[in-house]
Amino acid sequence: MITRPFWIERIENYWKKAPIVWLSGVRRVGKTTLARSLENTLYLNCDLPSVQELLAEPEAFYRSVGKPVVIFDEVHQLRDPSRLLKIGADAYPSLKILATGSSTLAATHKFRDSLTGRKRNLHLVPVLYEELGLFDIGDLDRRLLRGGLPPTLLAKEEDAEFYAEWMDSYYARDVQELFRVEKRTGFLKLVESVLRLSGGQMEITALADLSGLSRPTVMSYLDVLELTHVAARLRPYAGGGTRELVRQPKIYGFDTGFVAYAKGWTDLRSEDRGLLWEHLVLETLLTAVSASKLMYWRDKDGREVDFVIPRGRAGVDAIECKWNASHFDSRNLRVFRSLYPNGKNMVVTPHVPIPYTRKVGGLQVTFTGLEQLEL
Repeated sequence: MITRPFWIERIENYWKKAPIVWLSGVRRVGKTTLARSLENTLYLNCDLPSVQELLAEPEAFYRSVGKPVVIFDEVHQLRDPSRLLKIGADAYPSLKILATGSSTLAATHKFRDSLTGRKRNLHLVPVLYEELGLFDIGDLDRRLLRGGLPPTLLAKEEDAEFYAEWMDSYYARDVQELFRVEKRTGFLKLVESVLRLSGGQMEITALADLSGLSRPTVMSYLDVLELTHVAARLRPYAGGGTRELVRQPKIYGFDTGFVAYAKGWTDLRSEDRGLLWEHLVLETLLTAVSASKLMYWRDKDGREVDFVIPRGRAGVDAIECKWNASHFDSRNLRVFRSLYPNGKNMVVTPHVPIPYTRKVGGLQVTFTGLEQLEL
């Protein structure tokens, strides 16, 4: 079993703030393996009828727990999971609880209580760049092309059928159990379209045409994709400039392997690596910044900054993703800084072992690898 200290530390830090940690992430991302790697725990698979029977009387169950940590894996399978978790948090405050599921807590109608003040949410993303050494993966192309779900990343040979089987399981187990999604073919076409267009601006009309769904249905289904962590929408940053985009978000698929699969890539060209590297940077950013606070910038002339993070009075940080640092062109960043002069300028690239700062186009720019990125 591979131990993942980054995520274990995050879980333990959250337990210092609340008794319940809600660990969510897409199917096969490694939630169960991570949960079972924790020490001195009582692990329960809530998919099993015997476990569901055991938990039918929450007070009796909690009195019998002889461990400091209890893990409810796939807790949404229970009839009333919010009641179980609330009793644990309120009546047994010294007990630490880890509950896992494929979606955000708000996704399931079974959670009639939002557990406000009792929980912290932790989104487990695909294997991070800084974790590749733990998985004995030294080939970055492999991570970009296969993606970061452990089963396909660790497989000896590439298995194209894995992606199609995952999509079927995702619809049957995650979507149908939690949402009223009746149009299976249209929904899966929408997922594939989002993956093919990943990294670009979200055009509702184009997605409707590609999936054969109406615009209102597409917008509803996009909410499902976000709640189940299959897609992330980034809003444009605008502070009042008349030529800035203010409404149209960008959309990203959840994993580089699925993006490559949807695009039909079996090997990578330089421009492909650049796009997938941007996705890998995004996954790292989402471990530090919520999707609601992570944005991008673009004006009506097509000049764009990949990611921006507003910092209030401190300004706004700008992050550009480049596969090759020598190809960085500061023109877009200069336009952005003419409007928003305060904040850090960062270029994230895989080929910089030690961060350095230099002046480019009159701006101080820090070039850094993903492991050394300081937010």
